[in-house]
Amino acid sequence: MDSDLSQWKKRHERYIHEIKEKIEELKQSQDQHVYSYFTYSIHFSHDPAHESMLLGSFHIQNKGREPFKAPYICLKLSENSIFHFLGKYLYKDSLKKMRMSGAWERLNEVTDKEEFWLRPVEVKQIEPGDSLTFSNFQLKWSPEKNYAGSLMGFTYGEEHEEGVPALNQINLSGMNVDREDDNHG
Repeated sequence: MDSDLSQWKKRHERYIHEIKEKIEELKQSQDQHVYSYFTYSIHFSHDPAHESMLLGSFHIQNKGREPFKAPYICLKLSENSIFHFLGKYLYKDSLKKMRMSGAWERLNEVTDKEEFWLRPVEVKQIEPGDSLTFSNFQLKWSPEKNYAGSLMGFTYGEEHEEGVPALNQINLSGMNVDREDDNHG
């Protein structure tokens, strides 16, 4: 009987040890936890004579145990969007002339109005528990006709060359209200 109990104890200890090893392997594979998301506020105008505007920020948080190296982002407007993207970024040529704290550099061409590839100038990595923000960008549009569009965000880095999509995206849609119809109905 003691022999059976002893064997059972050894087998139980071996299982517990294997479970602990699996948990440790899982923890190590999850060291690179990077999350990104949008925060924003919107001012809608349903009058074509007035512009609508969204003011937003794109946040990246490193919840892992290792630094997130060489961060950069892509903010992508939906195809044929009526939205105009404005943000605080510079081009490589401007960086030589102007130094500003918290600057971001646009990596793709100025002619591309749908994708904005950006990297922070001063930040080379995001430490565990820290965050990085591309702040106060704007989307502007005039509601001259019915519209719908979105802004998606992706985070890239040394360990995530394929990109990590943001937890949320911005979706906007609206209708042009013809005031003459309201007066006749």
